[in-house]
Amino acid sequence: MSKPLLGILTLYKNKRKEIEERHVYEKMIVAGHQLDMDVCVFTPQDVDHTRKKVHAMVYHSNTGVWTRKWSLLPDLIFDRCRNQRSAQFSSMKHFRAKFGHLTFLNQPLRNKWKIYKMLSHSPEFRKVLPDTVLYSEPQDIYNMLNKVGMVYVKPINGTGGRGILRLERKKNHPNYLYVEGRNRNRRVIRPQYVKLNRLRTYMKAWAQQDRYIVQRGIALKLSNGKVHDYRMLVQKDEYGKWSITGSVGRVGAHNSVTSNLHGGGHAVPMRALLQRWIGDQRRIDSIQHNVEKEGIRIVKFLEKKCGSLCELALDWAIDKQGRYWLLEVNPKPSREVFKGIGDKAAYHKAVIQPIRYAKWIYMNKSKR
Repeated sequence: MSKPLLGILTLYKNKRKEIEERHVYEKMIVAGHQLDMDVCVFTPQDVDHTRKKVHAMVYHSNTGVWTRKWSLLPDLIFDRCRNQRSAQFSSMKHFRAKFGHLTFLNQPLRNKWKIYKMLSHSPEFRKVLPDTVLYSEPQDIYNMLNKVGMVYVKPINGTGGRGILRLERKKNHPNYLYVEGRNRNRRVIRPQYVKLNRLRTYMKAWAQQDRYIVQRGIALKLSNGKVHDYRMLVQKDEYGKWSITGSVGRVGAHNSVTSNLHGGGHAVPMRALLQRWIGDQRRIDSIQHNVEKEGIRIVKFLEKKCGSLCELALDWAIDKQGRYWLLEVNPKPSREVFKGIGDKAAYHKAVIQPIRYAKWIYMNKSKR
């Protein structure tokens, strides 16, 4: 009996046909062999639609070499294609539409605005969602600022901190907004004061290529002025059940409005960061317990709404009073936060869980 084939679907990051996370995929392929599964990597450009074959990338752990191999379309597919405006991403959507009968570990998750609307329609989740509106004009920003004094403006399809603005009212500059952020290349923009009557012009230039949301800002600056939040990775296990792989604190770079590691941030053990921020051990225990329970409830809810999912990363803000807020849901999370704090066990689990889950799907499917 032949081994099941799991295909990791990704996108080329440049014209040289290099892929992101190659080192992670190497570990997944090795884990597959240990679980008696074959694992390959491919992009939509590698698919021969007529022959229904794929020119897949295969890693050989004994030599450390990658080669190409023609194969039938995989039995199972783990979609790692991150949302972006490109012909490549369009080809991925075409592939999924044409071969939707294949077994995908994870269905596409909708954009930030649609996820917010789904969750906000459920009374049990409203208490953890920062007020959010879809941006259409500067008045949307003014209205939110009048309530809370500080807001974030985020692209609905952005990842890695790209294109995010933080706008704040300062008492000593009543006719201006203090604006910080990162451009679409993740570069920190120069902080500046923008006149209230110039905000329309500023936002027209900033938001010309995407749709944005306006989200209530949560005060998250540490004593050193750096922002922080918490990344929780929730994955399906070898029995098809949701479980928390781990939670990690993230501290942003100097002058950054986000904590993303790709933007120069660094990882800190969650409890160590909460100790700096909250201090009281009993409160920390309670916060961590409640956030984990809420995280499992949220991923189960989203799976019911969106279809089968394999893993999700939830980004949490925790304010000084210990109230927790869901900032974002990331359907294609990195595993590097665990490596950043030296948690080898959590990193290994983060890598291997999708393979275990794929094996469980295949075995249960073959029994039907």
